[in-house]
Amino acid sequence: MVRVQVPATTANLGPGLDCLGMALKLYNIIELEQKAAGISIEVIGEGAKEIARDERNIVYQAVCRLFKQINYPLKGLKIKLINHIPVTRGLGSSAAAIVGGLIGANALSGGKLSLKDILTLAANIEGHPDNVAPAIYGGILVSVPVDSEIKCLKISPPPGLRVIIGIPGYSLATKKSREVLPQQVSLQDAVFNLGRLALLVAALHQGDLSFLATAMEDRLHQPYRAPLVPGMKKVFAAARLAGARGVTLSGAGPAIAAFVDRNPEHIAQVMSETFRENGVPAKTMVLEPSLTGARALEVKP
Repeated sequence: MVRVQVPATTANLGPGLDCLGMALKLYNIIELEQKAAGISIEVIGEGAKEIARDERNIVYQAVCRLFKQINYPLKGLKIKLINHIPVTRGLGSSAAAIVGGLIGANALSGGKLSLKDILTLAANIEGHPDNVAPAIYGGILVSVPVDSEIKCLKISPPPGLRVIIGIPGYSLATKKSREVLPQQVSLQDAVFNLGRLALLVAALHQGDLSFLATAMEDRLHQPYRAPLVPGMKKVFAAARLAGARGVTLSGAGPAIAAFVDRNPEHIAQVMSETFRENGVPAKTMVLEPSLTGARALEVKP
């Protein structure tokens, strides 16, 4: 039996569409145990009513994908999911499931694949590396696909950084959130995002949070997703006014992430109140960056 812990992630961080993400100290636990035959899946916590308990389950599919790649036989499997990451809110729940399934399957089958191999496989399953890379390695990851592999570099989060996650009481499927994005953008908007992304990476690397308000500006995805998140612009403005260094849609949304280094509880309250003023019930979490990624906590024969 193998037990794997995987962190939540917030992706894009504003201008870094599909290439930038950060791991957070909010974890799912995936337990895998081989059986003689059949599948049994237990889900506790977040997503207990929505997550599939058959061959459609993402963890199960990830396990099968890895076993197929290394030609390892799968007769039966028992899966237990203890979930703390909200589902379909933009906090990397699917990435956590994929990464947890892959790392667990790799441990069960003798550890034949490296983390680099697992990253490539996870990105192929997820479709992009922005969530799976920090879920695997922890910290802040810049990651891009190059030919058949993923090139990535890790940045240590600045000391004192906290991330307030405002989580609306409704879900937003990533597929729907991606469908509203344009296939082409203007040169002006592309250059705008390139400059902000460069500034954001430099600011995070140097630990200078004073640049985040400007560096997290974006023209490639957030303006198009705003109609799917009622009150988004007002929550952004209220969080900044309350002292947030930078505010962004978390992944594909609808959760909103505020990056702060002071007064996190006050800013969290302001975000919740602003959501409610716009007719959206919401809860908040004050999270620290996770410096470590997914890891096998226990392996038994």
